Amino acid sequence: MGTILTEYDIIIRLCLGFAAGGIIGFERSSRHQVAGLRTHILICVGATTLMLLSIWLPQEFNSLKNGDPGRIAAQVVSGIGFLGAGAIIRLGNNIKGLTTAASLWLIAAIGMAIGAGMFIAAGIAEVLSLFTLVILDRIEKKIFPAVRSKLLEVHYKHSASPDTDTALEILKSFGIKSQSIDVNQGIGKGKNTKIRFLVSIPDTADISKLAKAFRAADDVGRIEIKEKF
Repeated sequence: MGTILTEYDIIIRLCLGFAAGGIIGFERSSRHQVAGLRTHILICVGATTLMLLSIWLPQEFNSLKNGDPGRIAAQVVSGIGFLGAGAIIRLGNNIKGLTTAASLWLIAAIGMAIGAGMFIAAGIAEVLSLFTLVILDRIEKKIFPAVRSKLLEVHYKHSASPDTDTALEILKSFGIKSQSIDVNQGIGKGKNTKIRFLVSIPDTADISKLAKAFRAADDVGRIEIKEKF
């Protein structure tokens, strides 16, 4: 027979669940994710409570000594899927929130491990998850910078034919790849020339410096970046 669950054990495990959820939740809140500090705390404490209930029921009721503590835990895993789906947002062709959905699923698992008294496993999972969210995130962005497809419009102050080679060199210097070019040359007085680029813009690109580079190189009035539809 396993160790008897006492009120002291319950208090300690719930507090640990609160702390574990708070640590991961704080990291998610710092990145302004839809599921942040409070959500992760509530999920972790809830999962810990349900795991404690699974252990306590066979202990409290003699007729349930052969009960399966894993039944409630299995339902927690299924239920977390609905919350995770709510954290996923689709913006055009881009999907956001997958990492937060995964962190919700993980924090529920950590909460259940704490509730079951697997403190070492829960602690290691907490450290590994933090390492993944913080350290590996920086390494991944450095090695594989995120790239977004955008429409970059360069508006010139004149109607003459623009120097597309210079424009491409500026884009290349900022690590921006051009997929296509469309020149709309203004004809007549007051008609300005416009170049439209379909570009892949890394998240690390400094748009303000890019605009300054265009203005310094040619008679550019303004640049606009639009979503690709």
